Amino acid sequence: MNSPIIETTGLCKVFRDFWQRPKVEAVAGLDLQVQRGEIFGLLGPNGSGKSTTIKLLLGLLHPTAGTIRVLGCPPTDVAAKARIGYLPEVSHLHAFLTPRETLHYYGSLFGLDAGTCRERTEALLDMVDLRHAANRSVGEFSKGMARRVGLAQALINNPDLLILDEPTSGLDPVACREVKDLVRLLAKAGKTVLMTSHLLADVEDVSDRVAILHAGRLQAEGRVADLLRRPDAVRFLVEGLDAETADAIRRDLEQRTHHAVVLDHPAMDLETYFLQVVARAAHRDHLTTHFQPAAFLAAAKEKPEVRDQKSEVSSQQAD
Repeated sequence: MNSPIIETTGLCKVFRDFWQRPKVEAVAGLDLQVQRGEIFGLLGPNGSGKSTTIKLLLGLLHPTAGTIRVLGCPPTDVAAKARIGYLPEVSHLHAFLTPRETLHYYGSLFGLDAGTCRERTEALLDMVDLRHAANRSVGEFSKGMARRVGLAQALINNPDLLILDEPTSGLDPVACREVKDLVRLLAKAGKTVLMTSHLLADVEDVSDRVAILHAGRLQAEGRVADLLRRPDAVRFLVEGLDAETADAIRRDLEQRTHHAVVLDHPAMDLETYFLQVVARAAHRDHLTTHFQPAAFLAAAKEKPEVRDQKSEVSSQQAD
């Protein structure tokens, strides 16, 4: 059985004041497991511990207590970090660099050779539809365009684990849908995705499982379909009925079940309707869609898990 890509046990993080007195318990006894190829949504209101948890997983913060394993290693392991892609909530890009220079820069940090870095950069520029602006300084970009650069940067190393913090922030509805489709394709290729978002519909669309945090504690976890199912209600969907027949069936069901039966008409959500309108217009105007996944990302790969002899983060480790 494959070990989890992310595993935390009793994870705690306490922030202290100047005199080292406990001030805020940002994460309290968090137990999580994220499996290979899974899209996992980490949800919660502001101040619930989501960002702190991500920083702990990335090794940017040290836990006060508990254990963390990421890709089979402690979060401080450099070899494991090389297999992680991270898109922060706010993309901090060098304003004087172009998108092409930005991707070359991050590719060099991952130790990619010049040829590979060049090929991946061009493929990612096409994927996020920024080839037309590849030689403009990112300091001139809108938030949405900067977000596209940030997404490409998170993928330059072809990561096994992709951590996305508010990935659709600043994007228009079409780009949001393209990002969600890309996330699904990456998961099908065997990559693992951990994402947070305040746009719950986005998380619901793509996540296999979600966890909901509040005040640093896990409040709910499970498969999206299981958490949202209403076991006390049943819905029938029948097409082609006229209003008179539908009402007769409704009255018959009420008599048989002795329960109120609601008759309504199914409707698509606004996002689906919006995308259909835009797609029809694009087809009419002979425009192409974007965010086509780069070939090097879509190709599934088998990698042995990185192992080292370092001990796990001790449950007694001090902040």
